Amino acid sequence: MIMDNDSLIIIGKIVAPHGVRGDVRVIPLTDYPERFYGLKKVLLDDGKTLNVQEARAYNQQILMKFAGLDDRTAVDALKGKLLKVAKKDVVKLPEGHYFIFDIIGLSVFDEAGACLGAITDVLNTGSNDVYITEQEGKKPLLIPAIKDVVKTIDVPGGRIIVKLQEEWD
Repeated sequence: MIMDNDSLIIIGKIVAPHGVRGDVRVIPLTDYPERFYGLKKVLLDDGKTLNVQEARAYNQQILMKFAGLDDRTAVDALKGKLLKVAKKDVVKLPEGHYFIFDIIGLSVFDEAGACLGAITDVLNTGSNDVYITEQEGKKPLLIPAIKDVVKTIDVPGGRIIVKLQEEWD
């Protein structure tokens, strides 16, 4: 999932109309594409709200049908539009899991309390995420998001406590 601003989260992108009944093909931009099946409404990047009539899987995409858009001509202008939901409506994650938009911007501290910078990006390497931490005047610090390194994540407090490799026993 990609952060758009403080209140909306991008969950997909309309790539093309599908058929003649007003369906559109959507590329999910979320780790939880099943979230589309229970949606009642989405917001477009132009601020317009659409009521979701139906959503179903289609290959690696989602086919969506919006209320009141009943033919290909009605959905043609939606091509390329981003689909968003309110941040309060995101999928609930299990304990100890976080959205990237929650992690970016957190201050990083070592166990001694020294500030190492702020997280500016999260890389997904396949085996584990890597937090890119930047501090003015220094090279970026790459922190593997593993339990041996990341000791505490406090999203409401805006901080992460880490044990750097040089400190390992």
